[in-house]
Amino acid sequence: MRQVVLDTETTGLEPSQGHRIIEIGCVEVVNRRVTQQRYHQYINPERVVDEGAFEIHGISTEFLADKPVFFKVVDDFLDFVKDAELIIHNAPFDVGFINHELRLLNASIGTIESCCKITDTLIMARKMHPGQRNSLDALCKRYDIDNTHRELHGALLDAEILADVFLSMTGGQTALSFQSSDARALPEQSISNSLTTQRLQKTQSLKVIVASPDEEALHEQRLQAIDKASDASTLWRQ
Repeated sequence: MRQVVLDTETTGLEPSQGHRIIEIGCVEVVNRRVTQQRYHQYINPERVVDEGAFEIHGISTEFLADKPVFFKVVDDFLDFVKDAELIIHNAPFDVGFINHELRLLNASIGTIESCCKITDTLIMARKMHPGQRNSLDALCKRYDIDNTHRELHGALLDAEILADVFLSMTGGQTALSFQSSDARALPEQSISNSLTTQRLQKTQSLKVIVASPDEEALHEQRLQAIDKASDASTLWRQ
């Protein structure tokens, strides 16, 4: 099962107002394991970045000036995500921008939904935690995922955090590794070993200790005292 956790950063909020994608970050998850495979690309949007958007992600128009335009990177991007399930937080936002970019190119693919299944973790979170805050930061706090290094939004960083959140939301931790706090930093063989499910083996019979006659008599006295105090029969006698 191949999934790709995806996030984007943009020049603003609405593609209908001419806003464009400026960063794409993707993290591959295979069989509930985050792999070493990443897709990360800054993109020249051929327009200025809105001040409000810059305050969120810190990516300036000047920084993007020498980056490739979407046309130059679209094939590599689609090759990475093709036939995968895309895991996105607030998917309509990112999907809307990706489809806007594809329409501008008159891409034969049409829409991203035609080559990928889309799963929205925001919808999942709202069903699992109704009436609660379900932003990515709120979910990190709820699932005890460290995001203290997230001072600004960034597509790849947010995708990596969302991958941890998604795995926690959909079944919790599948493995424990005491070799490193970040399994993605381990060699491939070490990752495979650390993800092996560990089970306790039954090595001996458990010792059973029964109450002595004196202990049973004391217990009965205690039940009688409870009966008298509550003017009713105790639950232990029912």
